[in-house]
Amino acid sequence: MNLFEKEALITQKAVELETATPQEILKFAVETFPNITFACSFGAEDVVLVDMLQKISPKTDIFYLDTDFHFKETYETRDRMAEIYGLEFVRVQPAITPEEQAAQFGEELWKSDANECCNIRKVQPLTQILSKYEAWITGIRRDQAPARANAKKIEYDTKFGLVKFNPIANWTSEDVWNYIRENNVYYNPLHDNHYPSIGCEHCTRQVMPGEDPRAGRWSGQEKTECGLHK
Repeated sequence: MNLFEKEALITQKAVELETATPQEILKFAVETFPNITFACSFGAEDVVLVDMLQKISPKTDIFYLDTDFHFKETYETRDRMAEIYGLEFVRVQPAITPEEQAAQFGEELWKSDANECCNIRKVQPLTQILSKYEAWITGIRRDQAPARANAKKIEYDTKFGLVKFNPIANWTSEDVWNYIRENNVYYNPLHDNHYPSIGCEHCTRQVMPGEDPRAGRWSGQEKTECGLHK
């Protein structure tokens, strides 16, 4: 399938499958693009998609970006899910270690230039891993942030040059947690301690009642996205 055919198919299917269930979209995704991967951050949305994908296409690659700065609970969630589903998550690492980063850019780069830190530890590794695939799956939802409000369930990712599936784009947080409870899905325990959105330990804080769910990400900065989603 050439680029023109892909774009035509994506445009058509984005309309046709707007009302489809996440499972239907995942099924279409893995059948149409066998060379596909899922980017997992081990947050609530992503553990839902891990569960769905294991029931639909258990051999599909699932990777995670190991920034070296995740909470210990996030790594524990990874290990627990690997045990539950009998799978091995693909670990994607930055080109430089935290020590090398500190030597080149100074200590605590996330404080002096959070965008550069995200670029080194997330965007560059993501670019590298996605170059091996023709499509990817994410757990983004439209109501998470203004930058995601127009996300389609199926779209062409111009930033990384491949097809992008957002199966739960129209879901609410309540939808996510209903699925977790109804299917007994294991999730990151930080969610039970005022962490609705979980990123790197240095750049994530607890969110208190009444605050925006993503207020805990890069708190005190204008930054609201890590650069993985345009």
